[in-house]
Amino acid sequence: MNYEERDSFGIYAATTVLDDTVPNRNRGPGPYLMGADTLLDNDVVNTKDEDLGDIKEIMLDMRTGQVSYAVLSFGGFLGLGEKLFAVPWSALKLDTDNKRFVLDASKDRLESAPGFDKDNWPDMADAAWEKGVHDFYGTQPYVDPRGT
Repeated sequence: MNYEERDSFGIYAATTVLDDTVPNRNRGPGPYLMGADTLLDNDVVNTKDEDLGDIKEIMLDMRTGQVSYAVLSFGGFLGLGEKLFAVPWSALKLDTDNKRFVLDASKDRLESAPGFDKDNWPDMADAAWEKGVHDFYGTQPYVDPRGT
């Protein structure tokens, strides 16, 4: 299911055009601003168009108000053997044409990513855990310019 199909409030009825030269480009909030609930269960593919799973949760840093991670479900069958991965939000790119997200990672690489099962979530506020995840995906943690 994609974000337009989950849009029970009509958020995306008036779309925002991504081209700054187009008049009235600021009609509607998306895709610059999107409802978090509408992003759940969105498909994630890699740059080779291989299915990597879907978004199960979005993790917000309550200190900064930033989105930190999307929790991606990958592998398994009917929820059995499924592994969860915290993917830094900055590692995901929104594909508005196909209404899905793209992660630049092969299936083989994702299988070796730091993951967890649904009954044993990591301490995502742990600095060492955060560094490991960002190192794996080649991203940088958000640094609040206010120093908080």
